[in-house]
Amino acid sequence: MSAPSDGPRSLALLGSTGSIGTQTLDVVSRNPDRFTVAGLAASGSSPDELAAQVARFRVPVVAIANPDNVARVRAALQQRGISGVEILAGPGATAELAARGADVVLNAVAGSIGLGATLAALQAGSTLALANKESLVAGGNLVLEAAKRPGQLVPVDSEHSAMAQALRAGRRTEVARLILTASGGPFRGWPAESLRDVTVEQALAHPTWSMGPVVTINSATLMNKALELIEAHVLFGVDPDEITVVVHPQSIVHSAVEFVDGSTIAQVSPPDMRLPIAVALDWPNRLPDVIRGYPWDKSVDWHFEPLDDVTFPAIAIARAAVGASAWHTAALNAANEVAVERFRRGELRFPRIAQIVADVVAAVESTGITGTGPANFDEVLEIENWARAYAAELSDR
Repeated sequence: MSAPSDGPRSLALLGSTGSIGTQTLDVVSRNPDRFTVAGLAASGSSPDELAAQVARFRVPVVAIANPDNVARVRAALQQRGISGVEILAGPGATAELAARGADVVLNAVAGSIGLGATLAALQAGSTLALANKESLVAGGNLVLEAAKRPGQLVPVDSEHSAMAQALRAGRRTEVARLILTASGGPFRGWPAESLRDVTVEQALAHPTWSMGPVVTINSATLMNKALELIEAHVLFGVDPDEITVVVHPQSIVHSAVEFVDGSTIAQVSPPDMRLPIAVALDWPNRLPDVIRGYPWDKSVDWHFEPLDDVTFPAIAIARAAVGASAWHTAALNAANEVAVERFRRGELRFPRIAQIVADVVAAVESTGITGTGPANFDEVLEIENWARAYAAELSDR
């Protein structure tokens, strides 16, 4: 379904207390005539913040993914004098909210657990603003099958939002390649041998973006860019060999499209996630005054560098996974989640993250799985559970 042109769009926001979620609500608060908040979903680990969101936006339904947090959320709501809020609880609560048919569902849930909600939103006919890249990495074919109409699936990641905007400049048959930009993370220019002793604190010190810990570490390994390459392949139907990854430390050119005549159309703006969020919420329209535009009257240099595939092998691993099957990309994502968590706990050295992911992807063939990829959500869980178990085994060696 789509919102009537003369009325506000109802929004179900999944992952409301995370970084993307809070910035989404900032955009909504500036456009009260365009959006109403039909529901919020969160783990419930920040009950006071969630209760404040419910109060501010008069939210009628809240989904709590962790049932152990329901009592804390109820208490926080009561402290604010809020009553009558419907509470959905449990692992399936987020998908249940997504299935209720809001005009727009913004999925900012972290990890492949967000796939269920992605499929539920699309099957309900909602426009899906997707910030959960793992949905496409783990179950891209299922997501494309669930989408019922053109424009129903809109990316929130700044890079894919940039590509979607640039693609409007020409026909798909005129596209030569996609240019996926990467900041390079905190270790850009470091030699491979220096990464052995990287600390968690160093990996979390991203030079440009403020993000959650998992995404920030993924940016440090460039695994985040590997996931984005897979995401771009699924979203836009472009072969991975026609996606060029370029390091651009200023994070001003968010990505670009090169057309067959040699022209390149890029999307340029200061690094602020509220812009791609706003583009996704009201696609294909643009909201006014979302952020300050780029200061074109100031002197500044932009740099573009080739990717160092030797020091940062994540993107090469992703290209190989895409070339193999959707089973391999699902395994890649799950293995990375385990390896990153082990690194955060001090159980792995930084370079081992990519090595474990590569080893898990290479071992998919040994499972005896056949076909191009998972046929349903249960099969996604099956390959992910295997990949997580094997990644944990490798981490213990």
